[in-house]
Amino acid sequence: MPFKRVGLFTVLAVSAAAMTACSSLGFGSKTTTYEAQLYPLNMDVTGAEATGTAKMEVTGDTLVITVDMAGVPPNTVHWQHLHGLKTGGDASCARQSDDANGDNIVDLMETERASGTTLVPFNDAPAKLDIPHGTYPTATPAGTYHYRQEVSLKELEKAFGKAYDGQKLVLDKRVIYVHGVPANTNLPGSVASLGPVPAHVTLPIACGKFTKR
Repeated sequence: MPFKRVGLFTVLAVSAAAMTACSSLGFGSKTTTYEAQLYPLNMDVTGAEATGTAKMEVTGDTLVITVDMAGVPPNTVHWQHLHGLKTGGDASCARQSDDANGDNIVDLMETERASGTTLVPFNDAPAKLDIPHGTYPTATPAGTYHYRQEVSLKELEKAFGKAYDGQKLVLDKRVIYVHGVPANTNLPGSVASLGPVPAHVTLPIACGKFTKR
């Protein structure tokens, strides 16, 4: 009997260790999904309807971000970001009625009332929160692109809290914007942008609200 008990305890110890290892790797963890359907903005400028889907999937410490777009300006780099209110309130997508200066274009600055500010870049290193830099997706000649990036949720939350005065990510209170038209697009001088970044880079062309599934 003593031998059997020792064997049983050994098996239990090994099983517990295996469960801990699996948990640390994310196996067996529940996945929480946040999805957004993106709808077009500024179609008079783009000449097309930019639509798509965005998804954020959280499993353990891993956040997987995917964005699939169609109808975007082809052969063009498209900045894409998580936007939100710094107050922690519920953000929404800007509408044509948010065109405050009457130039029939909703520029980046005019999205702030509804959507807040740019928070997280969906580039090759989201947790760095380096919005003007990094690699953003480039559309194919057919006007489509696919983006996928894995991020440490703990790393992103730590950087986010430090950058935004302790604010939490709260993913289902955020929206996603896709930006960008070709450099030769004729935009009026009234179209505002972010600091020295050209307006054609930051012009919103699609937006979607994240909801928890």
